[in-house]
Amino acid sequence: MTLEQLKYPIGKTIIPKEISKRDIEEWISVLEKFPQELEFLTKNLSENQLDTPYRENGWTIRQVIHHCYDSHHNSYTRFKWALTEDEPVIKAYFEERWAELSDSKAAPIFFSIDALKALHTKWVYLLKNVSDKDLAKKFIHPSNNKKTSLKENICIYAWHCNHHFAHIERLLIRKGWKV
Repeated sequence: MTLEQLKYPIGKTIIPKEISKRDIEEWISVLEKFPQELEFLTKNLSENQLDTPYRENGWTIRQVIHHCYDSHHNSYTRFKWALTEDEPVIKAYFEERWAELSDSKAAPIFFSIDALKALHTKWVYLLKNVSDKDLAKKFIHPSNNKKTSLKENICIYAWHCNHHFAHIERLLIRKGWKV
């Protein structure tokens, strides 16, 4: 398996030029199911397994799970800013530095899985109750001054769920840990 395949097991994000209502519903469904699917995938892993990197020089399963919470928490806040401000410039963060903190490297995974369950429940509720006009609202990322609409960001985060789930699942398959 190539490094690129290990880094992007489902490929890179592809945002459709035209985003349909069905696309949005499918992506929201991914967000809705992700915390429980992640919990089910990882619930029987040992501490040693959790501390196994998904690829050479990559994050451990534990770090990936904690990263998902950190990233999704930031994204949820970005949604709220975009819904309540006019094209806000969001706050970026150094995800690789966050992954090196003790809560990402050593904390039990249920901290982030339980937090993801609560966060995604609230996030999905919000997304199911916003208008098409609201989904067209945008925020600006400071690293490239690119405007991203909320519907594009739903796509990105559905991909993000599937991307990191695949990192873990494919490692478990390669190691023979998945039953």
